[in-house]
Amino acid sequence: MFLLPPGLEGLEAALLIAASYVTSAMTAAFGIGGGLMLLALMGPVVPVAALIPVHGVVQLGSNAGRAWHMRHHAEPPVLVPFLLGSLAGAGLGAMFVIQLPDTVLKLILGLFVLAVTWLKLPALAFASHSVMAAGGLASTFATMFVGATGPLVNALFARSFDGREQLVANAALAMSIQHGLKVAAFGALGFAFWQWMPVIAAMIATGYLGTCTGARILSIIPETAFRRVFKLALTLLALDLIRRALL
Repeated sequence: MFLLPPGLEGLEAALLIAASYVTSAMTAAFGIGGGLMLLALMGPVVPVAALIPVHGVVQLGSNAGRAWHMRHHAEPPVLVPFLLGSLAGAGLGAMFVIQLPDTVLKLILGLFVLAVTWLKLPALAFASHSVMAAGGLASTFATMFVGATGPLVNALFARSFDGREQLVANAALAMSIQHGLKVAAFGALGFAFWQWMPVIAAMIATGYLGTCTGARILSIIPETAFRRVFKLALTLLALDLIRRALL
């Protein structure tokens, strides 16, 4: 079919479009996990050279749609330092991309997420400018190597925002920043996004529908239950990062 990029069949495209709905709904409802799940589902059917850039654009659209849908709970001024830190992290990542092994960063990231999630840390103003800037720098630096740093951002934001709607909305805004930087980098490197635009557009559209569904689920979940599921999901994702690093 002329609307499909090379190497992707019609049924595979339909499955990806449906998967975008399900994974986006999951992230909107429980705050985490959808991006990594979508990456895992795309892996077997999307050519390796296109996997990360296409996933990045879809996640940019998904997170931007979620941030817009939940904009009344977002606090953009708090994220200005995060943006500045992200820009610095992207620059540092480009400088050290050849020198730091992927396995070491996966291990560090997994252990850090576990520490932030479970340990009683010193009383820090997690939503302060300095902590937000450091979080933006560290997570964007890591995403240049590891790719999926949603657990790190969410672990930070779980300490920064008390309400589940604020957590999900601001995490979506922050991840939009990171994926935007990643997409810009791949565009500068000459990746042919235009070949994938019909599929990407369809996945972003179904992703927004998933956000609408997940946001309704989020609104009826008790805060305590949300925090338990969120903490469990963070832990499982961190352990999976450690597992992949050790293997």
